[in-house]
Amino acid sequence: MGDGQSIKRIAYLTSGAANMYCGSCLHDNTLARAWNQMGVDALLVPTYTPIRTDEEDVSVDQVFFGGINVFLQQKIFFFRYLPAFLDRFLDKPWLLRMATSKGLEISPRALGALTVSMLKGRNGNQRKEVRRLCKWLSGDIKPDVVLLSNLLIGGCIPELKRLGLPVVVTLQGDDIFLEDLIEPFKSQAIDILRNLVSNVDGFLVHSEYYREYMMELLQIPADRIHVVPLGIETKDITKATTDMNRPRTIGYMARMSREKGLHILVDAFIQLKQLPDTDDIRLHFAGWRGVTNQQFAEEQIQKLKDAGLDDCFVDYGTVDRDGKLGLLHESDLLCVPTVYQEPKGLFALEALAHGVPVVLPDHGAFPEVLGDVGGGHLVRPDDPQALAACWHAILQDRKALSDLGNRGRAAVLERRDSKTMAAKTLEVLQSILSTPTSDISPSDKT
Repeated sequence: MGDGQSIKRIAYLTSGAANMYCGSCLHDNTLARAWNQMGVDALLVPTYTPIRTDEEDVSVDQVFFGGINVFLQQKIFFFRYLPAFLDRFLDKPWLLRMATSKGLEISPRALGALTVSMLKGRNGNQRKEVRRLCKWLSGDIKPDVVLLSNLLIGGCIPELKRLGLPVVVTLQGDDIFLEDLIEPFKSQAIDILRNLVSNVDGFLVHSEYYREYMMELLQIPADRIHVVPLGIETKDITKATTDMNRPRTIGYMARMSREKGLHILVDAFIQLKQLPDTDDIRLHFAGWRGVTNQQFAEEQIQKLKDAGLDDCFVDYGTVDRDGKLGLLHESDLLCVPTVYQEPKGLFALEALAHGVPVVLPDHGAFPEVLGDVGGGHLVRPDDPQALAACWHAILQDRKALSDLGNRGRAAVLERRDSKTMAAKTLEVLQSILSTPTSDISPSDKT
């Protein structure tokens, strides 16, 4: 794209998360929709599975690197040479939805060889999927830029560059997946990702913390990685009102997993209920648990029951948009005490947009989020006692807590809405594409 030309069409590749509501999918869908509303033709292209979102789904009705196909091609030699019409059948969105409708999940620990093969691109077992995607993008779509929602789907990047397509990658949790891989696949994957960096025109992240972290992990030059604001759809968001007659309520809205800190939340709540003036305090939680987290979630719920707190919590299960709004409107505060260092903090913005203050661990992107929009408290990570003490202190004054949430709400509505995110991200993309990239060339070092 020549100097002075504006971006008209973006091909935005996103990773579906089976039947789970995924923060990255929600973000990608919101951003693509905001671009479309601005007049930019943004095609949101699912990979692996269709996406699941609690807002209007703007993704195209086809899936590349379909989860069934890539898994079979990895495991069974014959499937690497299936005729195209059979591949198309295996990639049908309805079939992929049916295959994942029962909560089927495969842990990253079991995906090492497949991950490495996918990253090898045209040199991996899924090479025909790379050819199909690249042919479609270069021949039918002809985008001004290809934007990937993570580098783990980047095996196709060298081929895209050979076809003359600019490529930008958003990093928003790649390290979390890598951390769960077993050796030797973890080291192999990181080595391939580092080699792919030289093919990428630019990287986007949502926090300075994650910029520094991923620069070191993937050896990304400082001038090639840019921080863009995270935003959410704020249209029709209503303010949560604090009913002083209902019990004081702590809300949790995230995957019911160890990495999200569910066990820390439960331990802190048990400790909280041993403190004075806490009889009325309730815990409401909602989130996906799937197959891999089901036992863990049940163990945490059992801990609450064993502590005699059967009547002090409500399990919403997996919630849609209405369920999510219901939980937020019942909560005096939202707390997700993540174990890992969160790269962006989407759920915090969602809570604050409704005027619900947040209590978050003092790590990852959270200090930056609260430093920008306010509306919450930071506590020592992985410390149930400190978390319980924080809750106990701030729940003594519901009016002050509500005022804190309202200040956060005002800031989110002012500068963390989807239109602002889309406009500023587009500016950065335009800047990346206007920068000479003579040092960026296709690499086969995979």
